[in-house]
Amino acid sequence: MTLSLINIPSADDYSAREIREWAPGTTEVVVEPVGKWFETYNNRRAKSSLSFASVKSTTSEEEDNEEDIELCPEDDDYVFNRDPAEWKKQDHYKILGLSRLRYKATDKHIKLAYKKKVLQHHPDKRKARGIPTEKADADFSCITKAYEILGNPIKRRSYDSVDPAFDDSVPNSKTVTKETFYETYSPVFERNARWSIRKKVPLIGDDSTPYEDVCEFYNFWFEFNSWREFSYLDEEDVDKGENRDERRWIEKQNKSARKEKRKEEMMRIRSLVESAYNLDPRVLKQKEEEKQKKLAIKQARKEEVRKRIEEENRKKREEEERLAKIKEEEEKKVKAEEDRLKKEREAIRNKTKKERKALRNMAKNFDYFTTEESQRVHNMAEVDKLAELLELTKLQELNTALSSKKEKDLAAAEFFKFSKELNARLDEEKRKQIEDSQKSADYSSESKSNRNWSPEDCTALVKAVNLFPAGTNKRWEVVAQYVNEHGKGKFNAKEVLAKAKSMQKLDPNQKKEVNARAYENFDKTVKDVNSKPGGGISQRYETVAEQQIAERGTNPSPWSASEQKLLEHALKTYPASTPNRWDAIASTIPNRSKKDCIQRCKELAEMVRAKKAATSKS
Repeated sequence: MTLSLINIPSADDYSAREIREWAPGTTEVVVEPVGKWFETYNNRRAKSSLSFASVKSTTSEEEDNEEDIELCPEDDDYVFNRDPAEWKKQDHYKILGLSRLRYKATDKHIKLAYKKKVLQHHPDKRKARGIPTEKADADFSCITKAYEILGNPIKRRSYDSVDPAFDDSVPNSKTVTKETFYETYSPVFERNARWSIRKKVPLIGDDSTPYEDVCEFYNFWFEFNSWREFSYLDEEDVDKGENRDERRWIEKQNKSARKEKRKEEMMRIRSLVESAYNLDPRVLKQKEEEKQKKLAIKQARKEEVRKRIEEENRKKREEEERLAKIKEEEEKKVKAEEDRLKKEREAIRNKTKKERKALRNMAKNFDYFTTEESQRVHNMAEVDKLAELLELTKLQELNTALSSKKEKDLAAAEFFKFSKELNARLDEEKRKQIEDSQKSADYSSESKSNRNWSPEDCTALVKAVNLFPAGTNKRWEVVAQYVNEHGKGKFNAKEVLAKAKSMQKLDPNQKKEVNARAYENFDKTVKDVNSKPGGGISQRYETVAEQQIAERGTNPSPWSASEQKLLEHALKTYPASTPNRWDAIASTIPNRSKKDCIQRCKELAEMVRAKKAATSKS
């Protein structure tokens, strides 16, 4: 079936209204032709009779003739005498004459090169040109295989990954200098950039490159993501497997080998980047600047610390000097005050001495205010007492009063007045002193009576302390009660504790005396027991616990671990249905009564209930 194209007339031949009527339902769109289509558009406007078929034919011919390729003449003889069985070892680009372009060759280059090689090396073409055709089929097979590899994008990518013309070497860092760094490493990074998945690969730059770009370059290469894979080097072909298991095994071996080669490739790239980074003069310069900057900061900190220490030492010295100055001033003030007080005391002493002398002289002048010899001796003593005991002001007052009196009787009245006041004051002071001493003596005697412990009290205290060891509930109240019951005195817990502490501090002689008294009491008890009918050495004496049980019906001492075990065993042995259960339980536990066993069971039950309640709350 043949389709004919309708010639569309030019838009200039019709008005816009006529076009809309001719093509109803269309929308007017403004387009702008570019490229080769622009030329076609111009041709269509110039020649409105040009059909789509002719345009398409012209464009197709132009596209076919658009690109031509010139094969490398050095590759002409490479195709001869190739072994098709060793196709993996041959250079496919060289087979097609593309050794100059290699991975830069486009699909059209490969297609045109293959066409030329076919026209040149096809067996029929060789025969027509008179070229020997013994290995024409093998050579043509090599050309076909090269096109099969390079014409398939996936296979070509696999082959490009192991391109034999690619240089995998890494520069020797020992031979690279600062002057040769860029010319050595720049081409290496450029040729390795072909493996990058990212198309925009940063360049190594030069000395004028900003350091930010240098960091970006090395960050890119340290995180380099390569598309290079090594499936072309697989030793076994999966398709050669006879069954599925064999093909899987071959694929597993191939994957393992590829993984190892890819690991080596990444190590090679890493080695390249690290060697370049360690030798890059820009990086070394930056590191040196950072080092100098750190040293400068460190030095600045040291200087700051030094200045701060010096400032602190200076302030400390100033503070010490200020305190020393204040102390010196205070010492001066104290010394001045002491000197002043000393002078005042000296002045008072001199005045007092002067007044005393004046008093004695006036008393002598007044014949000591009496005519009788015995009274004169008494008055002389009174004068000395007044001179020694009166204060300066009183002395001055007395001397003034005496000096103002002309008659002996009036002077005597003043003298006896002051003497009477002084004696009254002395008597009052003596009375207070006696009262204070009496109070102190009463308190001392009362304390002494409180500490009046008899030998029986001391013996009872020793027994009680041994009977109720540390850990007993309200121990010293219990000890005091025991001492009061078995001794002669009445003591409280505080007095008992003080006595126990004092007995611990006794000297060996006192301890020996207390023990002797206790032994005498014990010996007396033994004799009393032996003197009874049936008594004797074989008579067993009651223990303290048995005495407590006999007196109180209970043993207040704490339960020991052995007693607790005996109680638990007895509770299991005698269940609740046992007649006289608690009597039987008490009989198995020495030094414990029935009341003790019942009370202990109640305490254990309370402890278990409290523990369960605490556990449920938590």
